[in-house]
Amino acid sequence: MTRKLSRRLQELQKKVEDRPYDPLEALNLLKETATAKFPESAEAHIRLGIDPKYTDQQLRTTVALPKGTGQTVRVAVIARGEKVTEASNAGADLVGSEELIDEIQKGMMDFDLLIATPDVMPQVAKLGRLLGPRGLMPSPKGGTVTFDLAQAIQEFKAGKLEFRADRTGIVHVLFGKASFSAEDLLVNLKALQETIDRNRPSGAKGRYWRTVYVSSTMGPSIQVDINALRDMKVGEAA
Repeated sequence: MTRKLSRRLQELQKKVEDRPYDPLEALNLLKETATAKFPESAEAHIRLGIDPKYTDQQLRTTVALPKGTGQTVRVAVIARGEKVTEASNAGADLVGSEELIDEIQKGMMDFDLLIATPDVMPQVAKLGRLLGPRGLMPSPKGGTVTFDLAQAIQEFKAGKLEFRADRTGIVHVLFGKASFSAEDLLVNLKALQETIDRNRPSGAKGRYWRTVYVSSTMGPSIQVDINALRDMKVGEAA
């Protein structure tokens, strides 16, 4: 059954032409079509030429958004001994050892990101069925399994994000707020594009980038000219 579009979205879609837009033009249009009654996020939906069912075609990494995410990230840390104090001093919102693992097992999920030190991962592994579906399971690739807690906490609170391609090869990622300037959104989108290029899976064959769309949380999808985005120099996006 096709979902009926709201009148608001139907009107907004009339503003979007069926063509790839220059990146800055697309982001100005994203801002113009962010008319919901709450602060909307800016989202990127990127289709890549990969098949993640093969291990050498999977993409999972992190990006440091230079202009931040515009969101407050609640960080939980599972560690032992002096690392508990280190995490607390570094600004973690929740810190603990076995007792925090027990609380999470009972359903406590008052955090947006979970970091763990390598020595507690055997215990954290039993949370896989709870955390995995929510994308919260710590992983070395995602930068969330580390002994350098202070740096990790600082980076994720400042705008570092973990993302991955879903099983159809599409990356869905927030890259700021619709209230950001179009120029700041472009700096973040460029950082995301460079990260995806830098982490191209070894098994990716043929055309890597298929389509890039951006939208606000409740707005219409706007296609971005991939080549224009990739050809842009960092200075041009600043």
